[in-house]
Amino acid sequence: MILLTGFEPFGGDATNPSIDAARLAAAALNASGVDAAAEQLPCVFAQAPAALGAAIERHGPDVVVCVGLAAGRGAVSLERVAINLIDARIPDNAGEQPVDRAVEAGGPAAYFGTLPIKRALAALEGEGLAAEISQTAGTYVCNQVFYALMHALRARGGAARGGFVHVPPVGHTDQPGQGLDALSRALQTIALQALDPSPDAAVPAGAEH
Repeated sequence: MILLTGFEPFGGDATNPSIDAARLAAAALNASGVDAAAEQLPCVFAQAPAALGAAIERHGPDVVVCVGLAAGRGAVSLERVAINLIDARIPDNAGEQPVDRAVEAGGPAAYFGTLPIKRALAALEGEGLAAEISQTAGTYVCNQVFYALMHALRARGGAARGGFVHVPPVGHTDQPGQGLDALSRALQTIALQALDPSPDAAVPAGAEH
């Protein structure tokens, strides 16, 4: 079973492509015979981890793909690592702006995601979708949810695969992979790659800086 999550709108926007694409992807996966669900998370530091945990308990997924919007990026970003740090650039939807706070007090400094991000990257590029490996999920609610996800999956025994994907804004039709349908296809591809138990590909995808 695949669980996809996205966020409610934030920062004054009326919509958020992360939840819109997650819902489209879940519907398409179900139509193809793959059990999937999409859940919306609040863009609120005090609520998001608990909402994610409740969704995991409700669905008991084999794969969890959490999705968030990265307004400054031009491609689907497969996140590699979550850090145990909250340092909010802007307030969340409850008006809170925590600074230099741990996601999980006493938790590890970081968690690596367990999605096969390099296999997924190759599959996305093979479909003509703009994609990249990202070395940082930031320090906002997206990173908090990514860290909380990996912490929760470890507590459940680590059998399920999980990770985080940032999507770019929709509407940039001159770049592949930025329309809502393309984002949905990208999430489906990533999730299906994660259902495949094969090891990830050992190919370079690092950053120079």
